[in-house]
Amino acid sequence: MNGSTAQARVIVDELVRAGVTDAVLCPGSRNAPPAFALARADADGLLRLHVRIDERTAGFLALGLALASGRPVPVVVTSGTAAANLHPAVLEASHAGVPVLAVTADRPPELVGTGASQTISQTGLFGATVRWSGAFAVPDDVTPAAAGRWRSAVARALAAATGAGGNAPGPVHLDLPYTDPLVPEDSAAPTSLSPAGREGGGAWTVAPPMTRSLPPLPLDPAARTLVVAGSGGPGADPALLGGPDGRAPLVAEPSSPWWPHALRAGPWLLDGPERKPDQIVVLGRPTLHRAVARLIADPDVAVYADPGLDGGPWTDVPGTVRAVGALPALQPPAGFARAWADADRRVSDALDTALRDGTTAGAPGLRLARDLVAAQPDGGQLILGSSNPVRDVALAAEPRHGLAIRSNRGVAGIDGTVSTAVGAALAHAGPTALLLGDLTLLHDATGLVTGPSEPLPDLTAVVLDDDGGGIFHLLEQGGPEHAHAFERVFGTPTGVDLLGMARSAGWRAGDWSGDPADLTARPGSGRRLVRVAAARKDLRDTHAALRAALAAALG
Repeated sequence: MNGSTAQARVIVDELVRAGVTDAVLCPGSRNAPPAFALARADADGLLRLHVRIDERTAGFLALGLALASGRPVPVVVTSGTAAANLHPAVLEASHAGVPVLAVTADRPPELVGTGASQTISQTGLFGATVRWSGAFAVPDDVTPAAAGRWRSAVARALAAATGAGGNAPGPVHLDLPYTDPLVPEDSAAPTSLSPAGREGGGAWTVAPPMTRSLPPLPLDPAARTLVVAGSGGPGADPALLGGPDGRAPLVAEPSSPWWPHALRAGPWLLDGPERKPDQIVVLGRPTLHRAVARLIADPDVAVYADPGLDGGPWTDVPGTVRAVGALPALQPPAGFARAWADADRRVSDALDTALRDGTTAGAPGLRLARDLVAAQPDGGQLILGSSNPVRDVALAAEPRHGLAIRSNRGVAGIDGTVSTAVGAALAHAGPTALLLGDLTLLHDATGLVTGPSEPLPDLTAVVLDDDGGGIFHLLEQGGPEHAHAFERVFGTPTGVDLLGMARSAGWRAGDWSGDPADLTARPGSGRRLVRVAAARKDLRDTHAALRAALAAALG
């Protein structure tokens, strides 16, 4: 057996032994050894292989699989720009703490810098973005000692990716230089990779998960405390918010595990001086609301952070966090808790009235977000695109239990959203819905493409098609003084037929009938795209009118 084939089989075998259940592969010449090894493992039922033609799509598919399953997922590509195209997904995985393994085939080191085709310097390609990186030696010998080194390196990579090495979970990079021959000499049918048949036996590295603990935050549990939760952070324990005399107000983003326990109108209540807290506890990484950023930066408010036990980062843009630790049980003043609860009821009622009476007709994404969240079945999963969709859910939907909500909030880009959703759907036991905008869909159009032999998800993609970048209407550049340049450089209409595009990739696609039931993701529904036609021109004025109506409800 040649060295390239032997090494690839040992690497795949070690991944399977460590619990990897899914792998993503892009076709190429230099990565033929792991491609054959993965196909063999898939045929033997040892893992599930997903093949894609676009490396950027493949990277986000791996991210989605890992995000929903919690298990590390390798994505295997060939050399050169193929490896570089993984960088967006690696960045998102790094900032979101998702265990993705970027496995890049490479040319032998002596070919770097010689003008050889598809050859770049791949060692350290992802820099500090990855938790660990390792460049293997060219596999020119096949011995038990060499196999042991290969297994040890894979175990080290998996430990770093899952946080077992002491760091926060995140992506790692394995660079595999290969020389000819790149294909196995044997042409026999795939054989079992059972323990008795493993190449290169001997002792194997086992890296147990790290256990961490945080001391309680040194705050006053009885003070006027606001809790703000974003992606990541500690698991939800609503009992910590208070007892029967009142709970500390909680404002949580939809991708936070705390969102089902949050105030429905919380994001609309952050600027009221009568509800201003004495202290804030930040859970995870909230990134959606500017009002949260203003409170965290307020010098009159004491700020504390609980990043959770996985070693992930916490939000502290202005540098005001006084201490990092675990959220203790809070006992907020009854009057403070009651003021927030009463305000939440009044604004929630006013919000539903506005959604019902046409006040929000110029911002259809708000009503769509409310209806879509409510329409999903218990046990379902919802993926939210960046820009307006995740914000519309935060501003208009009723927080609920029974629904796993995920969003790429590590770097919060629109890259790879379709592919992330496909991966998450393939790793989730129930049906999955995806809410995104037209530009986000177009940015990952190849994410719609799945080969005829590949596993297919039950995924209902709901696309708010306002032919351009609606979020910019709500930012400074959307002001009337910038109207002369806005539509071309920020609005960016495309005029693409989204339904035709989706159908050409094998999706069932149609316009929304207006019935909320059409937004429901169902088991066995396959790949379905629902287009919701909308306009952008009144978005800014509608949001301003809604803010005024909700402020009036507070008196």
